[in-house]
Amino acid sequence: MKRLILLGFTIIMFFFKNSAISNNYKSFYDLEIESINGEIIKIKDFQNKVILIVNTASYCGFTKQYEDLQDLWDKYKSKGLIVLGVPSDTFNQEKKTNSEVKEFCEVNFDINFPLTTITEVKGKNAHEIFKWAENNFGKSAIPKWNFHKILINKQGNVEETYASFTKPTSKKIINKIEEIL
Repeated sequence: MKRLILLGFTIIMFFFKNSAISNNYKSFYDLEIESINGEIIKIKDFQNKVILIVNTASYCGFTKQYEDLQDLWDKYKSKGLIVLGVPSDTFNQEKKTNSEVKEFCEVNFDINFPLTTITEVKGKNAHEIFKWAENNFGKSAIPKWNFHKILINKQGNVEETYASFTKPTSKKIINKIEEIL
Protein backbone atom coordinates (compact mmCIF):
# COMPACT_ATOMS: atom_id res chain seq x y z
CA MET A 1 0.00 0.00 0.00
CA LYS A 2 2.86 2.40 0.86
CA ARG A 3 4.36 1.80 -2.58
CA LEU A 4 1.06 2.57 -4.25
CA ILE A 5 0.75 5.85 -2.30
CA LEU A 6 4.36 6.74 -3.10
CA LEU A 7 3.79 5.95 -6.79
CA GLY A 8 0.62 8.09 -6.81
CA PHE A 9 2.40 10.95 -5.06
CA THR A 10 5.31 10.74 -7.55
CA ILE A 11 2.93 10.85 -10.51
CA ILE A 12 1.11 13.85 -9.05
CA MET A 13 4.40 15.70 -8.39
CA PHE A 14 5.57 14.96 -11.93
CA PHE A 15 2.30 16.38 -13.26
CA PHE A 16 2.73 19.61 -11.28
CA LYS A 17 6.39 19.89 -12.23
CA ASN A 18 5.48 19.75 -15.92
CA SER A 19 2.78 22.38 -15.57
CA ALA A 20 5.24 24.72 -13.84
CA ILE A 21 7.76 24.25 -16.62
CA SER A 22 5.16 24.96 -19.28
CA ASN A 23 4.58 28.37 -17.71
CA ASN A 24 6.33 29.98 -20.71
CA TYR A 25 8.93 31.56 -18.42
CA LYS A 26 11.24 33.83 -20.36
CA SER A 27 14.57 35.14 -19.31
CA PHE A 28 15.47 38.74 -20.05
CA TYR A 29 17.58 37.53 -22.97
CA ASP A 30 14.60 35.80 -24.58
CA LEU A 31 12.85 39.14 -25.08
CA GLU A 32 12.67 41.31 -28.18
CA ILE A 33 11.40 44.80 -28.95
CA GLU A 34 11.00 46.75 -32.16
CA SER A 35 13.45 49.58 -32.83
CA ILE A 36 12.27 53.01 -33.90
CA ASN A 37 13.54 52.11 -37.38
CA GLY A 38 11.38 48.98 -37.54
CA GLU A 39 14.08 46.35 -36.97
CA ILE A 40 13.79 43.83 -34.16
CA ILE A 41 16.10 44.41 -31.21
CA LYS A 42 17.01 41.02 -29.79
CA ILE A 43 17.92 41.48 -26.16
CA LYS A 44 20.16 38.41 -26.39
CA ASP A 45 22.48 40.58 -28.49
CA PHE A 46 23.11 42.57 -25.29
CA GLN A 47 24.29 39.61 -23.21
CA ASN A 48 27.18 40.41 -20.86
CA LYS A 49 26.35 44.11 -21.08
CA VAL A 50 24.82 46.47 -18.53
CA ILE A 51 21.54 47.89 -19.85
CA LEU A 52 19.75 51.03 -18.74
CA ILE A 53 16.14 50.93 -19.94
CA VAL A 54 14.34 54.27 -19.80
CA ASN A 55 10.76 55.01 -20.82
CA THR A 56 10.91 58.40 -22.51
CA ALA A 57 8.49 61.05 -23.75
CA SER A 58 8.88 64.16 -25.88
CA TYR A 59 6.51 66.44 -23.96
CA CYS A 60 7.55 65.64 -20.41
CA GLY A 61 9.16 67.92 -17.84
CA PHE A 62 11.99 65.36 -17.66
CA THR A 63 12.64 65.34 -21.43
CA LYS A 64 15.94 67.19 -20.94
CA GLN A 65 17.21 63.93 -19.40
CA TYR A 66 17.79 62.81 -23.00
CA GLU A 67 21.01 64.89 -22.79
CA ASP A 68 22.20 62.91 -19.76
CA LEU A 69 21.24 59.61 -21.39
CA GLN A 70 23.29 60.53 -24.45
CA ASP A 71 26.21 61.53 -22.18
CA LEU A 72 26.02 58.13 -20.41
CA TRP A 73 25.94 56.35 -23.77
CA ASP A 74 28.93 58.32 -25.07
CA LYS A 75 30.97 57.77 -21.92
CA TYR A 76 30.23 54.10 -21.18
CA LYS A 77 29.19 52.33 -24.40
CA SER A 78 32.78 51.25 -25.09
CA LYS A 79 32.85 49.72 -21.59
CA GLY A 80 29.69 47.69 -22.13
CA LEU A 81 26.72 49.95 -21.30
CA ILE A 82 23.62 49.91 -23.47
CA VAL A 83 21.18 52.78 -23.08
CA LEU A 84 17.79 51.74 -24.43
CA GLY A 85 15.24 54.52 -24.80
CA VAL A 86 11.64 53.34 -24.92
CA PRO A 87 9.38 56.16 -26.10
CA SER A 88 5.97 55.76 -24.52
CA ASP A 89 2.62 57.50 -24.58
CA THR A 90 1.47 55.65 -21.46
CA PHE A 91 1.35 58.99 -19.64
CA ASN A 92 0.00 60.93 -22.66
CA GLN A 93 3.16 62.94 -23.30
CA GLU A 94 4.60 61.41 -26.46
CA LYS A 95 4.36 62.37 -30.11
CA LYS A 96 1.96 60.39 -32.27
CA THR A 97 4.36 58.66 -34.68
CA ASN A 98 7.72 56.94 -34.44
CA SER A 99 9.14 59.16 -37.18
CA GLU A 100 8.18 62.28 -35.20
CA VAL A 101 9.87 60.87 -32.07
CA LYS A 102 13.00 59.93 -34.00
CA GLU A 103 13.27 63.37 -35.61
CA PHE A 104 12.63 65.12 -32.27
CA CYS A 105 15.38 63.10 -30.55
CA GLU A 106 17.92 63.56 -33.33
CA VAL A 107 17.29 67.27 -33.92
CA ASN A 108 16.96 68.39 -30.30
CA PHE A 109 19.33 66.01 -28.49
CA ASP A 110 21.51 64.37 -31.18
CA ILE A 111 20.46 60.96 -29.84
CA ASN A 112 22.26 57.96 -31.31
CA PHE A 113 21.64 55.33 -28.61
CA PRO A 114 19.01 52.68 -29.45
CA LEU A 115 15.38 53.79 -29.36
CA THR A 116 12.32 51.58 -29.69
CA THR A 117 8.97 52.23 -31.24
CA ILE A 118 6.36 53.99 -29.12
CA THR A 119 5.60 51.33 -26.50
CA GLU A 120 3.23 50.79 -23.58
CA VAL A 121 5.21 50.47 -20.35
CA LYS A 122 2.53 49.99 -17.70
CA GLY A 123 -0.65 47.99 -17.21
CA LYS A 124 -2.08 44.99 -19.02
CA ASN A 125 -0.83 46.25 -22.42
CA ALA A 126 2.71 46.88 -21.21
CA HIS A 127 5.49 45.45 -23.35
CA GLU A 128 6.82 42.13 -22.11
CA ILE A 129 10.12 43.75 -21.05
CA PHE A 130 8.26 45.82 -18.48
CA LYS A 131 6.10 42.88 -17.40
CA TRP A 132 9.27 40.79 -17.04
CA ALA A 133 10.89 43.54 -14.92
CA GLU A 134 7.86 43.73 -12.63
CA ASN A 135 7.69 39.93 -12.26
CA ASN A 136 11.39 39.74 -11.46
CA PHE A 137 11.91 42.84 -9.32
CA GLY A 138 8.52 43.89 -8.01
CA LYS A 139 6.47 47.05 -8.09
CA SER A 140 9.46 49.41 -8.07
CA ALA A 141 10.15 48.28 -11.64
CA ILE A 142 6.79 49.64 -12.82
CA PRO A 143 7.21 53.12 -14.32
CA LYS A 144 5.32 55.68 -12.25
CA TRP A 145 6.05 58.36 -14.83
CA ASN A 146 8.24 59.08 -17.86
CA PHE A 147 12.01 58.68 -17.55
CA HIS A 148 11.74 55.84 -15.05
CA LYS A 149 14.98 53.86 -15.21
CA ILE A 150 15.57 50.11 -14.93
CA LEU A 151 19.19 49.00 -14.66
CA ILE A 152 19.91 45.44 -15.82
CA ASN A 153 23.19 43.78 -14.83
CA LYS A 154 25.40 41.54 -16.98
CA GLN A 155 23.57 38.45 -15.74
CA GLY A 156 20.28 39.75 -17.15
CA ASN A 157 18.72 40.61 -13.79
CA VAL A 158 17.25 43.88 -12.59
CA GLU A 159 20.00 45.45 -10.52
CA GLU A 160 18.13 48.58 -9.47
CA THR A 161 15.37 50.96 -10.51
CA TYR A 162 15.37 54.75 -10.37
CA ALA A 163 12.52 57.23 -10.27
CA SER A 164 12.01 59.92 -12.87
CA PHE A 165 13.52 62.56 -10.59
CA THR A 166 16.87 60.74 -10.54
CA LYS A 167 19.03 62.15 -13.31
CA PRO A 168 20.80 59.55 -15.46
CA THR A 169 24.15 61.17 -14.63
CA SER A 170 23.50 61.29 -10.88
CA LYS A 171 26.22 59.86 -8.63
CA LYS A 172 23.78 57.17 -7.54
CA ILE A 173 23.37 55.83 -11.08
CA ILE A 174 26.97 56.43 -12.23
CA ASN A 175 28.37 54.63 -9.16
CA LYS A 176 26.09 51.63 -9.71
CA ILE A 177 26.90 51.46 -13.44
CA GLU A 178 30.65 51.61 -12.75
CA GLU A 179 30.29 48.96 -10.03
CA ILE A 180 28.56 46.43 -12.31
CA LEU A 181 30.31 47.13 -15.62
